[in-house]
Amino acid sequence: MEILSDVTFNIQLRKKTFCDYRLKVDQKMMTLTFPQVLQLRQKVNSLTSTENLENIIQNENYVLLFIADKKYLLFLEIPKLLDLKEELSYCFENF
Repeated sequence: MEILSDVTFNIQLRKKTFCDYRLKVDQKMMTLTFPQVLQLRQKVNSLTSTENLENIIQNENYVLLFIADKKYLLFLEIPKLLDLKEELSYCFENF
């Protein structure tokens, strides 16, 4: 029996079809294509660099992030931003 079998995470990225992904952040479900997931990964990696994280913490303590060609808008605090980075890196772990 796995320890995390009953745990539901706030951020989930699932592959639906070959080029169609579902990103769930809290209760919001977003449909993304593979290029949009790549673009999101690039944005998140840029935002979570050491100097950018320091700037975010000193200023607002949150990030407004447009996703999927400005179709969705996310309000992410620092812990959720880091969770999103972890979920994206987990998604690309097998590539």
